[in-house]
Amino acid sequence: MSADKVRVMPASGERTFPFSGLAESDLHLDAVYQGGASGNSGDDPIARIAKVGNQGGFRMMGSPRKGTVKLAVLYSSTQEPDWPDDLDVQTGRFTYYGDNRRPGLDLHQTPRGGNLLLRDVFAAASGSADERDRIPPFLLFQKAGRGRDVRFRGLLAPGAAGLSSDDELVALWRSTRGQRFQNYRAIFTVLDTARVTRSWINELAEGKTTGPHAPDVWLSWVKARHYQALTAPATVNTRSRVEQTPAQADRVLLSEVTEYFRGRWHAFEECAVALWRMQAPATGQCEVTPPTRDGGRDAIGQYMLGPGADPVPVEFALEAKCYGPETSVGVRDVSRLISRIRNRQFGVFVTTSYFNSQAYQEVRDDRHPVVLICGKDIVDLLKSRGFSSPEGVREWLQTSFPNRSSEL
Repeated sequence: MSADKVRVMPASGERTFPFSGLAESDLHLDAVYQGGASGNSGDDPIARIAKVGNQGGFRMMGSPRKGTVKLAVLYSSTQEPDWPDDLDVQTGRFTYYGDNRRPGLDLHQTPRGGNLLLRDVFAAASGSADERDRIPPFLLFQKAGRGRDVRFRGLLAPGAAGLSSDDELVALWRSTRGQRFQNYRAIFTVLDTARVTRSWINELAEGKTTGPHAPDVWLSWVKARHYQALTAPATVNTRSRVEQTPAQADRVLLSEVTEYFRGRWHAFEECAVALWRMQAPATGQCEVTPPTRDGGRDAIGQYMLGPGADPVPVEFALEAKCYGPETSVGVRDVSRLISRIRNRQFGVFVTTSYFNSQAYQEVRDDRHPVVLICGKDIVDLLKSRGFSSPEGVREWLQTSFPNRSSEL
């Protein structure tokens, strides 16, 4: 595409492609592709970029029921709290939830057939090179925040290095108003290429997934299932208060937790252990210590490494603080935990609030082996387990950590 059709926004430095030229555009990583201004579905930019339809999270060139999909687009608005699609730019992994997001249909009976496509491509991904050659490439777009504008986030291959096929595609049970249903959670890898050319998109329309313009990283994956992930390690090793705070719409979930344990702060320690288990499923035995004999640790436990037949336990100490959103965890709180960590142990600090900049910086700069779990992390964990409404969080709290004092 000629340079005069690309705009560079001086404030952000990002490349922006106007709607009028999208049919000839290459796809550049993290560039914004503008929507139209007619005020109807024809303004959708993705349909201009590739002939895959203009609505929905799954958009396909071809039919999943006939096995003729040549190209697939995953579009994530990132605004569905029940289905928190997540792009981890540091590891290059993308978690996407299928299209059976409400009760009433079986797992593979969705109108667009998105879950059917997931089932088939993930099965083929573990097969031979010939089977992978028939898998359509996936292009990831996310809402850019302005009208129908979208941002291109990368070329995806189904699966990820180090995961078993059982972990790459999982059918999860969820419930809405007492009705249970299943949906897929799929793990993709963002491949290490900064551009998808218009020439390859045109070849895909002809059914040539491994044509002469296919990216090398895609060819390598097809041939040997080799994942060359696009990883982008963070240049800053701490998170700001804003980065540790849930989005406005999600703060009510955190409020459910803090209000439930109000006046019973020691009871939150058991909840903190449960949250840590969500984060680290390999956690073994873990005990909350009595408040009069905690030795500066709210809980002590073991994290299991190695094969299940012969695991190696690594001990850890856990500290928990159920603070309101305006009360930060400071140096004194964190130092108390660090001072209790013995040789070959690590620490876990769980708070409903956030870690102030000095405390966070000291932990990271001095390389203390301490995991810091803040309010936003708690919300993300709860949502990943299906507790995405205040009612769902409240029910989980009441069931898992009953208030015995209220029964007296």
